[in-house]
Amino acid sequence: MAEKTAVLQTVLAKKRRSSYRRESQGYRVFTVFNNILMVIICFLTLYPFLYLVAQSFSSEQAIMQGKVSIIPVEFNVTTYKKVLEKGDFLRYYKNTLVYSVIGTILSIFFSSCLAYPLSKPNLKLNKFFTPFIIFTMYFAGGLIPTYVLMIRLGLRDTVMGFILPGLISTYYVLLMRSFFNGVPHDLEEAGELDGLSKTGIFFRIVLPLSKPIIATMVLFYAVGYWNNWFTAFLYLDSKEKWPVAFYLKTIITGASQTSDPGDAAGDKMQVAANIKACSMLLMAAPIICVYPFIQKYYVQGMMLGGVKE
Repeated sequence: MAEKTAVLQTVLAKKRRSSYRRESQGYRVFTVFNNILMVIICFLTLYPFLYLVAQSFSSEQAIMQGKVSIIPVEFNVTTYKKVLEKGDFLRYYKNTLVYSVIGTILSIFFSSCLAYPLSKPNLKLNKFFTPFIIFTMYFAGGLIPTYVLMIRLGLRDTVMGFILPGLISTYYVLLMRSFFNGVPHDLEEAGELDGLSKTGIFFRIVLPLSKPIIATMVLFYAVGYWNNWFTAFLYLDSKEKWPVAFYLKTIITGASQTSDPGDAAGDKMQVAANIKACSMLLMAAPIICVYPFIQKYYVQGMMLGGVKE
């Protein structure tokens, strides 16, 4: 009997090893196929950016003749000198930096202050406030009423006129609310026992534990302000208050530019393709440089804020 049991165990072990071997081969095939697919997707994703970089370092003649792909032709850096030394590009860049920093700080503060109370099930009228906030995702006030309201509030051609329309995003508030739901309630109770108020608990316990979602929202809000040109188109009349995104939009569309980047007062004409590429690359560079440092928090924030409820 013992011998039969040993033989049976040996046969089963061989079957398991054979099955494992087949699974390993299939997994290796899947891994190879998956890696090839990811390389193709990465190349397709990076190609427009590499093409933009190549254009910014190429001559205008090479671009117009279609010689540029992902490798610069007639390499030069004079385009960058032109954009940075002439016109108002740096002033627009500074405006965008100021708007993005101020707007992101205010957005994070007010969004978190709104999301934290909504995460409390014992909040009075919570069943009213949450659906009401979600309602604003689907039904906005409309462009014309919003424009009229901003004008009557005296916010036209002001910094706050650029920041306020995008100050709070309902979707981001809901993400933060979901994340706050996952903060251990025992820690908040411990804070209350130590004499902390609700405000103290929020700023000294909840926010320090919410770095992933805060970093995620910083990235989202900052990118939103950085790329926002439509609000400037509506509310900013003074050229010296333009953000770089709106300036870049006027370059691309040829709405009101001259051969001098930033000079929109002369006759209209086509702006050099390498100047357009250089301007777009300089605009995208800060976000590209910042993202790797907060990528870890970004992934954690999206996963935790998206699944916890």
